[in-house]
Amino acid sequence: MNFKIFAELIELKAKTASVFPFLLGLGYSLYHYKTANVLPLVIYFIAMFLFNCFVDIWDNYNDYHNAVDTADYQKNTNIIGREEIPMKLIKGLLAFFFIVSLVLGLIVASMTGWAVFFLGLICYAVGIFYAGGPKPLSSLPVGEFLSGITMGYIIFLICVYINAHGMFVWSWATIGSTFLISLPNTLLIANLMLANNTCDLEEDEANHRFTIVHYIGRQGALLWWKAALVIAFLSVVLAVILGLLSPVSLAIIIIIPLMIKFARPYLKKQVKRETFICSVKILMVFQLFQVLLLFLSLIE
Repeated sequence: MNFKIFAELIELKAKTASVFPFLLGLGYSLYHYKTANVLPLVIYFIAMFLFNCFVDIWDNYNDYHNAVDTADYQKNTNIIGREEIPMKLIKGLLAFFFIVSLVLGLIVASMTGWAVFFLGLICYAVGIFYAGGPKPLSSLPVGEFLSGITMGYIIFLICVYINAHGMFVWSWATIGSTFLISLPNTLLIANLMLANNTCDLEEDEANHRFTIVHYIGRQGALLWWKAALVIAFLSVVLAVILGLLSPVSLAIIIIIPLMIKFARPYLKKQVKRETFICSVKILMVFQLFQVLLLFLSLIE
């Protein structure tokens, strides 16, 4: 297996979805708590990245085995069948990524506090059952919500807690403020999954996967996709008004025309190979600007 196939297997191009919430957590810790806890933070980043690799291989593995459309999807679409990757290699990679990430996660928990352990358990549970089990979460109308919460919020929250665990206070105010900061990531990561499921609606139904798009319809999914993008911008404005972010973060509005440009092709037609990339671009650009503006606010 060459690097190109491996990168597709672990969906390397989508890793920014988890990396940017981590960076946002680091930036918010520095801005709000004026502190960073470097060693456990680095270990956490490696553990997070490895587990994300596990989840993507696990998704491909389960999609391959659970495919109803064995003539086309299993042999021609799924990367394991298309590239004829040996199952022994797939299982070996799954074991490696899972075990190493788990050990590293336990090390971080022992260094900073067991809140990391319990938050990590939520991520592991969602990651394992997202594609595994008799009723994978990805085939149910909760996949978008759970992926958004775990990748958009919990990754961010763990990062903030690791950096500021000596000062971090568990309260509804803390949960509410951290959730508001992470809300754009949460919404746009969920939007990425929603766009994927909208493009794959017919294929998913043929393989007995009934996502939220099956229930609310293509037009309902597009309406929510647009609303989530608007709410992402409004949440940044609200965070500035509440004093959680610097006014520098309001510069995020300069990317609105670019977001509209990215959104138009996808809203016209939802074709995986042609317009799904629009949702990816929206997520990456928004995350990039949000993180950059947060770090710029540190030098005020």
